[in-house]
Amino acid sequence: MTTTTTLKNFYLPCALGIAAFALTGWSVYGLQAREAAAPQPEPALVHEGDLLRLPQKSPLRRSLVVQAVADQTVQAPFILPAVVEADPARLVKVLPPLAGRIVRLNKQLGDAVQAGEVLFVIDAPDFAQANADATKAQSALTLARRNLERQRELDKSDIAARRDLEQAQSDYEQAASEAARANARLSQAGGAGAGGTAVAGGKLAVRSPIPGRVVALAAAEGGYWNDATAPLMTVADLSRVFVSANAQEKDLNQLYVGQQAAIRLDAYPEPLKGQVGYVSEMLDADTRTVKVRMPFDNRDGRLKPGMFAEATLLARAHPGIVVPMSAIIQNGFASRAFVEVKPWQFQPRELKLGAQIGEQVEVLSGLKAGERIVVKDGVLLND
Repeated sequence: MTTTTTLKNFYLPCALGIAAFALTGWSVYGLQAREAAAPQPEPALVHEGDLLRLPQKSPLRRSLVVQAVADQTVQAPFILPAVVEADPARLVKVLPPLAGRIVRLNKQLGDAVQAGEVLFVIDAPDFAQANADATKAQSALTLARRNLERQRELDKSDIAARRDLEQAQSDYEQAASEAARANARLSQAGGAGAGGTAVAGGKLAVRSPIPGRVVALAAAEGGYWNDATAPLMTVADLSRVFVSANAQEKDLNQLYVGQQAAIRLDAYPEPLKGQVGYVSEMLDADTRTVKVRMPFDNRDGRLKPGMFAEATLLARAHPGIVVPMSAIIQNGFASRAFVEVKPWQFQPRELKLGAQIGEQVEVLSGLKAGERIVVKDGVLLND
């Protein structure tokens, strides 16, 4: 009895273990069989050489956007450094015509000036001498004229000798020549007709030749000025200014008078619209650049000479192809796009790009009008 019980206790666990093992093996076998019978999912992208194919159920078909390219008129922008400058024809550097002491400054820095207004008064000994010589020469001319007239009357009455008339004629001509010389000297010294006039005491009043504003002042009352090459004061009419840009030699074929330009300045958020009014005929020998000037009305005084600017000009219009920037995929140093060769079949193609125009870029080579390219989410094909 004891032996039988012992055998039952030994074989019963073994039988249960074998049954559990068999059941587990059957379950695993059934699972593998079901997995083998289930179909494999279709890939989203199939590579066929250099061709990329999207299967019918590919989720990429819902995200990619394909668009045809077409020829159109292209005006590529290019940017030039620029600066605001005063109009040279409306800026005068006033130099004292003679050395002397400045006795009065009628205008200070920033003052408005009308044409003909006195800017400053200078006490110049040479001017006083020139004025005196002109007055003396004029008096001698008047006397010589009266003597000539008297000799002519006497000659008509046969009272005076012929040689007296001839002598009076010679004296008059000499006096006229001396008066002309003295007046020319006075004019050169800053007299009437040369931007200046005499005032009380033989002093010289220098007047402004143009209307505008005093933009530079280099002297004070009481100072002695003896440099004939240094301007004492600068008067400028800034109601019209230039924005001058320097274009490189390679951009010369893109420049022309009337060319549209957008000017950006640090002081103002909105760009100014203008156009090229002048393209220099000569290149700067040092910088190898050409000067381009764009005139601007500045009656509100917003543009200050010396302000730095950035000029964006539009090149000459030409036919070309532009594509969205989103269509361009960078692959190392190369730029490429995916071209649809058949429905939902794409081929990567390397492109040569030109200038960027807003959110688009010009394609110089690699694409033809009518071809369809991926313009959105093309990066998903770039694996």
